[in-house]
Amino acid sequence: MSRVPILVILGATGSGKSRLGIELARRFRGEIISADSMQVYRGLDVVTAKVSKEEQAQARHHMIDIIDPIQELTVVDFRNRALRIIDGLLKENKLPLVVGGTNYYIEALLWQILVDDPRQQGGEFDSEEEWTSKKPRREEGLSSEDLHKKLMQVDPEMAERLHPNDRRKVIRSLEIFERHGQTHSEILKQQRLAGGCGLGGPLRHKNSIIFWLTCNQAVLNERLDARVDSMLKAGLVQELLDFHERYNKDRLEQNQLPDYTRGIFQSIGFKEFHNYLILPKEKRETEEARNMLSEAIENLKMATRRYAKRQRKWVNNRLLRRADRQVPPVYSLDCSNVEQWESEVYGKAVEIVSAVMRGETPSQQPMNSVIDNAKDTDSSNFKRHFCEVCERILINDLQWHAHMTGAKHRKMVLKRKKALQSQTQELPVSESNVCQEEKN
Repeated sequence: MSRVPILVILGATGSGKSRLGIELARRFRGEIISADSMQVYRGLDVVTAKVSKEEQAQARHHMIDIIDPIQELTVVDFRNRALRIIDGLLKENKLPLVVGGTNYYIEALLWQILVDDPRQQGGEFDSEEEWTSKKPRREEGLSSEDLHKKLMQVDPEMAERLHPNDRRKVIRSLEIFERHGQTHSEILKQQRLAGGCGLGGPLRHKNSIIFWLTCNQAVLNERLDARVDSMLKAGLVQELLDFHERYNKDRLEQNQLPDYTRGIFQSIGFKEFHNYLILPKEKRETEEARNMLSEAIENLKMATRRYAKRQRKWVNNRLLRRADRQVPPVYSLDCSNVEQWESEVYGKAVEIVSAVMRGETPSQQPMNSVIDNAKDTDSSNFKRHFCEVCERILINDLQWHAHMTGAKHRKMVLKRKKALQSQTQELPVSESNVCQEEKN
């Protein structure tokens, strides 16, 4: 049996994921699978922060520049292509290195989180979380409320977890029942019995390793800002202008806004620079345009920092704190000091991979060997609450608590009390009497 592991390298933008991936690929006869949802698109090398052609020449890279920028690649499409590559590498005894920062791409590769479509051999099409970008194809004429009522009839357990306004997820659950003749909630229960948890099914490959490149926050913020500055020097603005004009000409002429929820337009950069991009050419040299550009640059830096925080939160909540999930060992590699890269990052990574390939236990302890403050709440155990005062549905205890302690709710309670007092001239009704959890 092959001891070659599947290696996943995580980390914020500018942390050195690509560098480490290339170094380890060269050292262990491996190839790199990019798990970045924006780098699959051809062109736009600057805005998607692709590795250079010179870097790609040092180690073979997959899943980069594979589709046209205005097309869409679902997580299922990505997973199917990437798994074929990984399986092929393992057969050749080569090390697959999954490098990237798109969380749901990583999860789709590591875990059996998607529900199989019985009409497609080996295909999967849906997930409990927001892991697919496919648009709903049916029930267009029904209101969200009617769709939710329909789901309540066929799968009340799933309906209780979903807000009536979450139209896309409601439709997905209805489609699963229609295609399988089995409810979404029951299929997810079967996944958990097979070794999964509320987040989905079990781990695909037991012999997997995750490297998480960590960094001092102040240092990371400086690097993220410097990364944006280097992208600007590399021609980011002109790249955005050229692409925007080329692919949005018809929209601009019809005075329509681009859809920043689809394709390459989801990439950080387009939304932040939108106001500048739609300016007529003759106005781009004005003071107003320069101010607009400066604001866009600052917004891009803030968006990049926010994205890094979301990635860190994902690692903590989905990997490090999950006692109920099959999670590969997660090893922290501190990249704060680039002068110590050889000893603190590359050297430790080589030691860990070498030990695993020898069938030995690495000397470094994984971060998730001891789980503190375990997290086991997810959509599989959400409870539905109804506030009669505000006439609002809240999904999960966190939303319920935030609502009940919020200023808007307290204002509505006070308003209700005054109304009741004026009508009945009786003692005020307590908040607990006018708000209650909806009974199942």
